[in-house]
Amino acid sequence: MFLKQFYLGCLAQASYLIGDREQGAAVVVDPRRDIDEYIDEAERLGLRIERVILTHFHADFVAGHIELRDRVGARICLGAGAQADYPFDPLHDGDVITLGRVRLEILATPGHTPEAICILVRDLGAPEEPGAVLTGDTLFIGDVGRPDLMASPGTSAVDLAGQLYDSLHGKLLSLPDETIVYPGHGAGSLCGKNMSSETSSPLGVQRRYNYALQPMSKEAFIRLVTADQPEAPAYFAYDADVNRRERVRLDEVLSAELRPHSLGAVLQAQQDGAQLIDVRDPGSFAAAHLAGAINIGLSGQYASWAGTLLDRARPIVLICEPDTEVEAATRMGRVGIENIVGYLEGGMASVRERPDLLRSFRRYAPRTLRERLQETDDPYLLDVRREGETRLGRIAGSANVPLGQLEGRIEELPRDREVAIYCAGGYRSAIAAGILQAHGFTQLSDLAGGYNAWVASGCSVEAPPERSQSPSA
Repeated sequence: MFLKQFYLGCLAQASYLIGDREQGAAVVVDPRRDIDEYIDEAERLGLRIERVILTHFHADFVAGHIELRDRVGARICLGAGAQADYPFDPLHDGDVITLGRVRLEILATPGHTPEAICILVRDLGAPEEPGAVLTGDTLFIGDVGRPDLMASPGTSAVDLAGQLYDSLHGKLLSLPDETIVYPGHGAGSLCGKNMSSETSSPLGVQRRYNYALQPMSKEAFIRLVTADQPEAPAYFAYDADVNRRERVRLDEVLSAELRPHSLGAVLQAQQDGAQLIDVRDPGSFAAAHLAGAINIGLSGQYASWAGTLLDRARPIVLICEPDTEVEAATRMGRVGIENIVGYLEGGMASVRERPDLLRSFRRYAPRTLRERLQETDDPYLLDVRREGETRLGRIAGSANVPLGQLEGRIEELPRDREVAIYCAGGYRSAIAAGILQAHGFTQLSDLAGGYNAWVASGCSVEAPPERSQSPSA
């Protein structure tokens, strides 16, 4: 048996290639949209990708089932409860797919979504080895799938949470402790609220330490998993719907998008309503960037924030370091952003002779910001972390507006004094600074290294108030 996990840090997303090297047959489970890595690995091992299986309709990325179908002829397989525009093989509870001596048994596990399945993997040639179970978004390492994403008028989050309890206790927790759990996501994904950075685990370890698997009634479980879930980005519903639809392939999108544009053409596109997205690192963006550009750096959770913050209906022009244009467009395509009209030819070097077009903001070191906060004209301190992060502590006097809410709450912020922004590590604060500059704020700064650097430097912190502080308070 061959089983390989492909882990994509940007989306905290895991996909899998499973096959029998003697027979040469393989399946791919929950692929991302750029599929070359699966095809290359299969060719290296002499495997034919015969099927592509989605454990459910993913909300946080556009899956690569259409690409694998069209590139290698893989048959699309979905849980029997799924409804889709394209032909697929329905997988019912108890169905078995055999790849030589590799056996895949389908477990219907509704809860995260109504059509969700898990896949029990056994190597019949090595029965002494522990089995594996690919749990999709039903069971994570340290958490379980949230039941509120696919709630609809006919199915509430409470209904799905009850189904999730039954799936966990009736199916997954009946497996041996030695079974290796391979989930669909890890820490950083918004498909759960307490995921570990580990990407696999024996089921017995989860049975003992996963908070949601501890002995409790169904009613207590429902209350637990429906409470305190992070706000889901708006693109989640869009991507889940796209995964049900026949659509264009990513290679077709990229061939139409990646065109170089002169500085003049970029400025004209901006004037006509295009979004300028600077994908360089936050430090470079802070030092100099085109007026009106927003920074979403390739170094962080780029695709997730692009999906959260960008308007899919408006054209996008990329500003990149040379030779990173394909990566930037590909990663946007993973979350269904396809309206890229091109990129600035030559990157920021093409703006060297036009200093009038450049903007910047200051990045404070932690102790410098601490001294600045003690001055009489101290800045307004803005924390753009998620509300749940602030419960771990905050810088005294700061107001919390999560980055995903910033556009809708800009009028709450002062324009007559400096606004100093911080997040956990300095990535989101640069995004926020670009957004505020694009809305006409001129006195801006951020904290290099964010709250983590502040704490590491020995600067004092305080516990947050019991209720979130309003920026206008």
